[in-house]
Amino acid sequence: MKVLYFAWLRERLNRASDDINLPDDITTLTELVAWLRANDEALDLAMDNPKQFKLSRNARIVSWDTAITDDDTIAILPPMTGG
Repeated sequence: MKVLYFAWLRERLNRASDDINLPDDITTLTELVAWLRANDEALDLAMDNPKQFKLSRNARIVSWDTAITDDDTIAILPPMTGG
């Protein structure tokens, strides 16, 4: 699975993406984000309020309870500010 990071999240993590082997017990985006945060201190700190982020699966914005597979590309999109 490919996980993409955008905007200030990408800059804070100092990387644009990760390739991961999805653990068998991870079946939804909520579970994936929790697992990623538990295994990456920088991501955990950056996502201190995770529900403010939008998630996409295969280039479509989806809900946090969306099912995922190892073949998906997931994007984590931080909230935007400015005007």
